Formats: sequence, structure tokens, C-alpha cells
Amino acid sequence: MTGRVELSAADQARISAAVHAAESGTSGEIVTILSDQSDDYADIALWWSAGVALLALAVLCVIPDFYLGLVDRALGRWAVEWTPRAVLELALTVASLKFIGMWGLQLWRPLRLWLVPASVKSARVRRRAVQCFRTAAERRTTGRTGILLYLSLAEHRAEIVADAAIHARVDPQEWGQAMADLIGPVRDGRIADGLIAAIGDVSKVLAAHLPRATDDVNELPDRIIAL
Repeated sequence: MTGRVELSAADQARISAAVHAAESGTSGEIVTILSDQSDDYADIALWWSAGVALLALAVLCVIPDFYLGLVDRALGRWAVEWTPRAVLELALTVASLKFIGMWGLQLWRPLRLWLVPASVKSARVRRRAVQCFRTAAERRTTGRTGILLYLSLAEHRAEIVADAAIHARVDPQEWGQAMADLIGPVRDGRIADGLIAAIGDVSKVLAAHLPRATDDVNELPDRIIAL
């Protein structure tokens, strides 16, 4: 398992200051969430383990003499006629050991994540981002102007989710620069720098579509939320 990445107090303060500055020119409310991992992918690990076990059974069916001879040599036995029950017991043992072994290997998080298809990781990160948005920002502002900047470290993915008023005015493609400016520094280990750059890009888009009103108040916290 890889260690959890923690932002320093100074970096957290920098991000909060960037959010505060970004909201000074727009009625949009920016929420930032940093997640260590968006899903444990236990179901994917289960499928891999079951697949390896079934593959072992398939090999046993295709080349039974090899397997049976291997067992005889390992146990130092003379040529013995294998009964149907003994063959089934061997098959159950092999499948169980393969399943347990594959599951154990996937307890190492880098391998488990590597075995997860990219499309699955993207979908799970998006789903988690939407769930967090519903909790932290959706319908929590007067004009429904909340927007979530979500970064999931283990999957190396980020999402931007906006409330109704922003979604109606801003084309999703306009967040492209923010995503690019976020991922670059994060890839180099500069998480705070990436988030601050993305916050600045998001603020420019929001200011163009939702300028700050004279009676605007800060309705959502500026601090980063770590999960």
C-alpha cells in the first residue's frame, strides 16, 4: 500500500487564500476536495481472482496428465490411478489456491489499481466526485452557483462538477485549461501548486459568466476538504 499524501498547513492556507481570491470576482462558490482514493475496486479484484482460478481449471482440463504427473512427482508417489474424487479434490485445491493467491497479490494497492481498466477508474472517480458535490456544494448556495474541484490521487484523475446555474452557462470544454494546469504540477508532486493554478483558471471562467454581485456573500467554506 502507498502512503497517504498529506498537505502541509502552509499549502492548505495557500489553497484557501486562492479560493478566497478567486471568489472575489464572481458569484460562483468554489469547493476543493482532495481524495486519497475514490474506490477500493474490491469487485474488480474479485473478478481477477475468479478469472485466474477458472483459468487454472481450464489448464487442468486441457492438460490433465501434466498436472497429475506434477502432483505425483511433488509428493514422491509411484504411479497411482487417479480416482474421479481425487481429481475433483485436486481441481478444488488448485482453484482455491489460485483465487487466494491472486486476491493476496492485489492487497498491494499499486497492482490492484494497475489491473483496473482506465474506463472503470474514470467512471468511479466521476461517480465519487458527483457524490461529494451533492454533499458539499449542490443546492447549498442561493443562486445554485457552487462548483467542485475534485482531485483523486491514487487514480491520477480530477473532475469539475458544477451546480445548475454554472452548468447552464458554461460549456464543459471551458474547464479544459483548468484541468491541464491542475494535472501537470500534480504529476510532479506539487499538489498545492496544481490546485491553485486550476482555481485561478476556474475563477476566470466564472467571472466571465457569473460576475460577482454587489450583495454576494461567501456561502461555502474556502478551505480544502481532505478525504
